[in-house]
Amino acid sequence: MTTGTAPAPRLVANAFTAGKLPRWMPWPILAGSLAVALAAFGLMAAAAEEEFNWIAGTIVGVILFVVVNWVIARLVEGGRQAADRLVTSLVTGAFVLALIPLVWLTLTVVVDGLPTLLDGGFLSNSMRNVVGEGGGALHAIVGTLIITGLAAVISIPIGLMTAIYLVEYGTGKLARGITFLVDVMTGIPSIVAGLATYALFALFFGDGVRSGFAGSVALSILMIPVVVRSSEEIIRLVPNELREASYALGVPKWRTIAKVVLPTSIAGITTGVMLSISRVIGETAPLLIVAGFTASMNYNPFSERMMSLPVFVYTQYTIPGIDPDPYIARAWAGALTLVLIVALLNAVARLVSHFFSPKLGR
Repeated sequence: MTTGTAPAPRLVANAFTAGKLPRWMPWPILAGSLAVALAAFGLMAAAAEEEFNWIAGTIVGVILFVVVNWVIARLVEGGRQAADRLVTSLVTGAFVLALIPLVWLTLTVVVDGLPTLLDGGFLSNSMRNVVGEGGGALHAIVGTLIITGLAAVISIPIGLMTAIYLVEYGTGKLARGITFLVDVMTGIPSIVAGLATYALFALFFGDGVRSGFAGSVALSILMIPVVVRSSEEIIRLVPNELREASYALGVPKWRTIAKVVLPTSIAGITTGVMLSISRVIGETAPLLIVAGFTASMNYNPFSERMMSLPVFVYTQYTIPGIDPDPYIARAWAGALTLVLIVALLNAVARLVSHFFSPKLGR
């Protein structure tokens, strides 16, 4: 019997892990690419005595990142992993490019609108008897809330009941016709809704009619198809097993919809409603036609003209006085106020979605 030392185990190279770059490697490559591109554009701008174009520098930096990341992965990891990193880099680069206009828009509105918004009189005064500096957008904020609120009161019940009909009851040609009309209404220009509403109100009240309620009707034309489509898709996601369990207990269909389907989908429906409100709250053309504009407060949506924030921004920007600076500043502050209102609405939608969504498990 012979004894000896056992041979040492032989290490076998794994083709899937050998030569693998660290997971954090793309981030320094991205940072370096952006730094090189921005530095190059900064030097060119300084040499030509022009304004620094950081947007073009960011775009070139992202493109450089995609190329450099693929080359390094090709040299270290091989063709298979390089192809995977190339696709990942393209997706990341597309995300960065999509953020550029959002970041630029947000920074521009905040920088140009915040000083006037923080002025104590902007949120508490109207533009009545104001020429030049001073004044505020209180009448426009109140008008926006009233007009949009009435539009929501009109649109939400109609849109929600239409969605319930299409999902729970609709069959045959009528349902297909409603779906077709909703799809057509989704794509109509906003100014067409304003002209149609003006023509309708002019038939009953004569030419030159202007009111906040007419603006609400115009916005509801744009809002209803969004509510219908979003609510329809959310209601379709409710499992049929829940409906069948309710029917098995002898619950009628209308009560099943009210007590099972709607509570289950209330979070998604609320999100869709908030998105539809965000869609119409910034419309200018229909409100400019049917609601008009004024410098005074008006709390009655059924009488006289009513100002809204989009129209306020439009008039301040397009009809400046002898000194345009106060008007432009108020326009930026009005735009920032509108953005904050939309952000607040979306935050409310997230809270409703969080607290009212069905809880899984016990």
